[in-house]
Amino acid sequence: MEYKDTKFIEERALYGMEDIKLNGCVFEKGESPLKECRNVKACECLFRYKYPFWYCDGVDLRLVTFFDMARAGVWYTKNYSMSDSIVEAPKNFRRCENITLSNVMIPNAQETLWNCTGVTLDRVNANGPYFGMNCRDVRVKSLNLIGDYSFDGGVNIEVEDSNLASKDAFWNCENVTVKNTFITGEYLGWNSKNLRFIDCTIESLQGMCYIENLEMINCRLINTTLVFEYADVEADIRGTVDSVFNPRSGTIKADRINHLVIQKDKIDTSKTKIICDDIAEMTDTPEGLW
Repeated sequence: MEYKDTKFIEERALYGMEDIKLNGCVFEKGESPLKECRNVKACECLFRYKYPFWYCDGVDLRLVTFFDMARAGVWYTKNYSMSDSIVEAPKNFRRCENITLSNVMIPNAQETLWNCTGVTLDRVNANGPYFGMNCRDVRVKSLNLIGDYSFDGGVNIEVEDSNLASKDAFWNCENVTVKNTFITGEYLGWNSKNLRFIDCTIESLQGMCYIENLEMINCRLINTTLVFEYADVEADIRGTVDSVFNPRSGTIKADRINHLVIQKDKIDTSKTKIICDDIAEMTDTPEGLW
C-alpha cells in the first residue's frame, strides 16, 4: 500500500499494516499511527505526535522530521534505519534491536537510545544527557555529542572519529574501545571494565578512575588532573599529565607529570611502574589539586 501527500489525524491511523510506502505524508494529532506495522518505507514525511513507531519491524526512513510532540517515538522496534533526518523529540529509541542512524540531528536527545541492542551511528549530532544508556553492541562513527552521563552501563561499544562533551561518560561499562576522539568531561570512565582509548585527546577532572583493565595508546591528556585513582592501567601518554593519583596497578608512561600523588597506605606501590623522566613533584597528598 502506498500513501502520497496524505495527512493523518486519527489514533492508530495505519495500525498493524504491512508493506507500506509513505511519501510526503503528515501525521498530525493521533497517537501510535504506525504501531505494530511491518516493512515501512517513508520519505519526506512529518511526525507531529506521540509514539509513531512502537512494536514495529522493518522501518526505513529518509528525510523525515520528528517534531517535539513526537516523543517516545521509536520503542520496542526491530530493524529500524533513519537517514538525513531530524529528531526533535526526546526519549526516542527504547528497547529496540538493530537501529541504524545516519546523518541524523537530535537537538533534544534527553534519555535517548536506552536499552537498545545492535546500534549503528554514523554522522549523528546529539544534545542531551543520558544518551545511549545500557546499550549493547554499539558502533559509532563521527558522533558529535553534548550531554552528560553518556553510554552509562553500555557493553561492547566502539567509538571513532567523534567529539564528546560529556561528564561521567562511559560509566559502568564493559568492553569499550574509543579511537581518534576528543573527549572533555569530568570523571570519565569510572567503574568500568576493559576500557581502551587509542589516539584520543582527553580533558577530565579525576578521569579514568576505578577501572579494571584500562588501556591508553598514544593519547594526550590536556588539563587533566588526579587521573587513574584505583585503576589497573597500561597508559602511553604523549605530552604532560597534570596529576596522577594512586593508580592500583600497571604501567604509566608520559613525557611529563606535574604532580605524582602516591599514598603508600592506600595502594601497593610495587604493582605500578611509572616511566617518566620529568616528574615535577612527588607528594603523598592531593591537597590543592582538586
